Amino acid sequence: MPRDTTPAPPRRANPRPTRGYTATKDQLAERLTKIEGQVRGIQRMVDDDRYCIDILTQISAIQAALDQVALGLLDGHARTCVIGVEDAELQADRTQELMAAVGRLMRRG
Repeated sequence: MPRDTTPAPPRRANPRPTRGYTATKDQLAERLTKIEGQVRGIQRMVDDDRYCIDILTQISAIQAALDQVALGLLDGHARTCVIGVEDAELQADRTQELMAAVGRLMRRG
């Protein structure tokens, strides 16, 4: 008997999970693109031998922008991935994970 050579239907990938930032993903990407541009600007400043304090001022601005991104991610994570979980054990694990992330952010510097 001849073998069936009909190609199998394509497999469907698992749908992407909803993350705390899913609703604002475009805004997040835009902010990160701006931050990326600021970092490139600092590289140009170094290449141009700009004044140290001017470079440090730009670094401070980037850190503040990254802090705002981090706060937004933490807020979305808390609302979506922690508070929205019905399983108490999973919620406790995610709360611990969230607090560890906050701790890492606070230790910076």
